[in-house]
Amino acid sequence: MPAAETGFDQVLGFTVPGRNARGRVVRLGPVLDRILTAHAYPTPIRHLLAEALVLTVLMGALLKDDDGQLTVQAQTEGGIVDLLVCDYRAGAVRGYVRHDAKRLSALGANPSLYALFGKAYLAITFDLATSGQRYQGIVPLEGASLAAACESYFAQSEQVPTLIRVGVRSSPQGCIAGGLLVQHLPEGEEGRERLHVRMDHPDWEHVAAIAGSLRHDELVDPALSLEALLWRLFHEESEVRIDPGAALERGCRCSIEHYQAVLSRFAAADLDEMRDETGTISVDCAFCSRIFAIPV
Repeated sequence: MPAAETGFDQVLGFTVPGRNARGRVVRLGPVLDRILTAHAYPTPIRHLLAEALVLTVLMGALLKDDDGQLTVQAQTEGGIVDLLVCDYRAGAVRGYVRHDAKRLSALGANPSLYALFGKAYLAITFDLATSGQRYQGIVPLEGASLAAACESYFAQSEQVPTLIRVGVRSSPQGCIAGGLLVQHLPEGEEGRERLHVRMDHPDWEHVAAIAGSLRHDELVDPALSLEALLWRLFHEESEVRIDPGAALERGCRCSIEHYQAVLSRFAAADLDEMRDETGTISVDCAFCSRIFAIPV
């Protein structure tokens, strides 16, 4: 019996061996709605966070360390959006945006990235649980989209040619967001030129031209499976291999036990200052908008 094709909330990995390319494609649906509805975000912030979550999944799915974590954080001083943070670990994804609602309302329906952030930077951090290593790259948050800043990260910090496309669509039924990431695979032996330092390699130029033709409406079309989307793009290639990846879930890790463990690191005097008249400490989880009463 043939396997069902991939729709919402599952990553699909792929490689194009003849072109030395690899990629990830995803379409977020119910998981995205669960994250977005935790807060009453206005439309521009919903779309911003949806894009950020797609990017976080696409990049997080590149991790080979099953317990590793990818964190994307944009922060600025004085911006209408002063904090955006998302992370991905083993298929669990979460995100949050802090913004000035009053200033946002003066911008109109479709503010630019610069209007939302002003001068800002994007930090992308890979934490590898197995080795304990951490890799972080920081790039200016410039251009028309978060996706463009992520492309810059791979070009500058990892020297890997990368193309990313993201689409977001809102309707009364909810929000859909999809994305495609494709890269030129590093090749070559030590002491020889590696493909990832050649942004003008003909194989990469070919793949980038094809992937760049992808339309936003294709990314958010629920009737188009991810396999069918890749077939549209790469059907003329001699071989395309697909690898179904992690099923996704909202990954907020908040719990009374978690916060008790965090608070256990504080001094007794500090805990006394945090307690209310009932002797509990209230902790507000920004990711899921829940308040936990922690007995300490």
